[in-house]
Amino acid sequence: MTQSPLTSPCGRITFRAEDRARHVIDRAMDMPHAMMSRIYTQFDAKRIMQAAQALDTDATRRTGPLAGLMVSIKDLFDEAGQVTAAGSAILRRAQEAKADAPVVARLKAAGAVPCGRTAMSEFAYSGVGLNPHTGNPGNARDPSRISGGSSSGAAVSVAFGLADVALGTDTGGSVRIPAALNGLAGFKPSQSTVPLDGAFPLSPTFDSIGPLAPRIATCAAVHAVLSGTEVPAAPQDRPLRLAILQGPLMQGMDAQVTADFDAALVALRTAGHEIVEKELPELDGFGDVNRIVVATEAHAIHAHHLDGLHVEGDPRVLRRILAAKDFRPSDYTDKLAQRARAVAAFHTLADGIDAFILPTIPTVAPLIAEVEADFDRLNALMLRNPSAINFLDGCAATVPMQRAQRLATGLMLFAPGGQDWNILHMAQRIEALLDS
Repeated sequence: MTQSPLTSPCGRITFRAEDRARHVIDRAMDMPHAMMSRIYTQFDAKRIMQAAQALDTDATRRTGPLAGLMVSIKDLFDEAGQVTAAGSAILRRAQEAKADAPVVARLKAAGAVPCGRTAMSEFAYSGVGLNPHTGNPGNARDPSRISGGSSSGAAVSVAFGLADVALGTDTGGSVRIPAALNGLAGFKPSQSTVPLDGAFPLSPTFDSIGPLAPRIATCAAVHAVLSGTEVPAAPQDRPLRLAILQGPLMQGMDAQVTADFDAALVALRTAGHEIVEKELPELDGFGDVNRIVVATEAHAIHAHHLDGLHVEGDPRVLRRILAAKDFRPSDYTDKLAQRARAVAAFHTLADGIDAFILPTIPTVAPLIAEVEADFDRLNALMLRNPSAINFLDGCAATVPMQRAQRLATGLMLFAPGGQDWNILHMAQRIEALLDS
C-alpha cells in the first residue's frame, strides 16, 4: 500500500498523534477567526485532541494504514454526537447523529483523526462554494476568488495545512472542482465502490464520496480505506494511450488553462505517451440530463421543508430545487434512459484507451464578485467538465498542472466506472511528470 507521509515505511505511526493534533490546532488558532468560520462549521480543539489521544493509546489503530492522518469532514457526513447540517440553516436544529457514517467509521478504524467539520455549498448544490449562511471561504491562493464547491471548506482546510486530507462528496464535480482550483489532487471514485449511507444526499443517482489531498498518493491510500479494498500493485510502467475528448468540453478555456494544458500535453508526449483525439456524440445534452435528474431527486428529498427554505434557504439553491416543478412526468425516466445509452457508448469508446484527459475546469477560479453577479453561467461553467464524468458513471482524478503559476489549474484523468485503481496509478505517474 502507498504509505501516508505521516507513517514510517512499515506503516507504524512514528510520532504521537497528540503532537500532530496540537500542530493543526495551533495552526488553526493562528488563522483569523472570521476566516476559520468560513472554512469550518465546527472546529472543536478539545474534541480533536481527545480523538488524537485515544489513537495514541490504541495499539491496533496505531498500525492502521492512515495512522495519524488528520482528516477534515464535510458537513454532510454523520458523526456521532454532531449535527449534520449539510451547509444549511434549516438543518442546524436537527438532532445529533447517533452513529458515524460508514466512511467516517472506516477512517477512524484505519487510524485517521477527524479534525473539524468543513463548510460547503448548501445541500452540496453548487460548484462554486458560495454559502450565505456560513460565508465564502475564498480561494487559498487568492481570497477574492471562489474556492469551488461544493466541498469548499474541505479544499481550503487542506490547502492551508489545517488537515492532511479532506473527506468530500462529488455529485457533479464537488471534489474535483475545489481540488483543482486550490492546487490539490482529488479523486471521484466509481459510485458503487464507496457506501453512501450516513451522507446527506443530493442526488442518489450521481452522489459519490472521495478525498482531496496535496498528493494523489494520499487520495489513493484514503480511497482504499473508504472502499474497503487493498491497493493493488502498480502495473509495469509503459507508454500510455491517452485520449482528449473533443467537443464542448474543450471549449471556453481561458489563457492560463490553455497554456497549462498545452504544456501538460508536451510533457506527456515527450515522456513517450501517445495522445489521440476522440469524440462522444452521446454527450450532447448531458447538462440537461444532469439538471433534470438532480433537481428531481433533490426536490423529493427536500419537499417536506420547502416552505422553510423559502425563509431560511439559499435562494440560488432553492431555485434549482424548485425547477423540478416544471418538468413533465416522463422527463426523469427519459433522461435516465439517455444516460444509460451514453454510459454504454463510453465503455465502447474506451476500448484500447488507457485514460481520457481534459482540463478539470476550463478557467482559473473566477472572482467571488463575478460569480455573485453571474451565478448561473459561472456555476454551470465550473461544473461542466467534471459533471460529464458523473453523467458517464465514470471515475476520475484531478492533479495540479499549473506548475509555477499563481492561480491553480487541474488536469483530469478519467475512465469508465470500475477502473478506479488504473486511474489512480496513472494519476500518480502523470502527477510526478508534471512536477518535474
